[in-house]
Amino acid sequence: MAAVLRGSRCLVGRFYKHVDFAFVSTRSMASKTQVGFIGLGNMGNPMAKNLLKHGYPVIAADVFPESCKELKELGAQIVDNPAEVADKADRIITMLPSSPNVVDVYTGPNGILKKVKKGSLLIDSSTIDPSVSKEMAAAADKMGAVFMDAPVSGGVGAASSGKLTFMVGGAEEEFTAVKELLSCMGANVVYCGQVGTGQAAKICNNMLLAIGMIGTSETMNLGIRLGLDPKLLAQILNMSSGRCWSSDTYNPVPGVMEGVPSGNNYQGGFGTQLMAKDLGLAQNTATNTKTPVPLGSLAHQIYRMMCARGYASKDFSSVFQFLREEEGQ
Repeated sequence: MAAVLRGSRCLVGRFYKHVDFAFVSTRSMASKTQVGFIGLGNMGNPMAKNLLKHGYPVIAADVFPESCKELKELGAQIVDNPAEVADKADRIITMLPSSPNVVDVYTGPNGILKKVKKGSLLIDSSTIDPSVSKEMAAAADKMGAVFMDAPVSGGVGAASSGKLTFMVGGAEEEFTAVKELLSCMGANVVYCGQVGTGQAAKICNNMLLAIGMIGTSETMNLGIRLGLDPKLLAQILNMSSGRCWSSDTYNPVPGVMEGVPSGNNYQGGFGTQLMAKDLGLAQNTATNTKTPVPLGSLAHQIYRMMCARGYASKDFSSVFQFLREEEGQ
């Protein structure tokens, strides 16, 4: 019954899919129940904005108050901690950097589970260890709430445009309610199985992404050293069998593409430190399942070295710059 009620509340959202902020009236905002959002970083901020854009009143919190300023100006209610969010909303989305952050936000002294309502739907879009997702689901269940893991792919650009891909794990009977809400922020919402399978899919995706970005960077660097114009080389790759997302959508070479971190000194985007963290998750799960991942292991070591060399806060495509510096250029 809880899933049916949540699903019916979310159906209204489709009407506002293409409505700008300026045209979302107070009346339409009042027609939808509040959605809690915790974690307003590079990804969480634009995701929460899209909820507002679709007419959902948002009540938000972040450990850094300055991160809340823009959302507050757009009409969101800002509170001090996750427990206060849970006290005011029965649907909550979290977008946090790591497993320890998730554990603290859900089970800490001012965590969601301190004041969560029975029947609440808790959706975690962080990328964390699948085992932690299972632990949070069990803790939520004891409080009468439902926890779903729903990590995302697509980066900051897709978060801003509402074209993320969500990989959802949890009770299948809750998926309809989850999908109605996540569709406000993403173009693809895919059910993967029970709790933790969304995280499993995300970890696999990011391991491939890291390997692909390193391969693209090595290839572009080699071509440049052989005298090829980088834009020409990228064009050839993107019409040939070597084409991949890192070459045609997120090219790591400065000047090849506009609107990507490589064209902005690798600022913004998906941080190297976060990629190293995700690769660490992949390594842990590979070890636990006795799965050979030699290229994934090498990618993990490269991104760990980058963090130690001052690249931690730069976008993960800065591996191209790292390789160039390694060869003394």
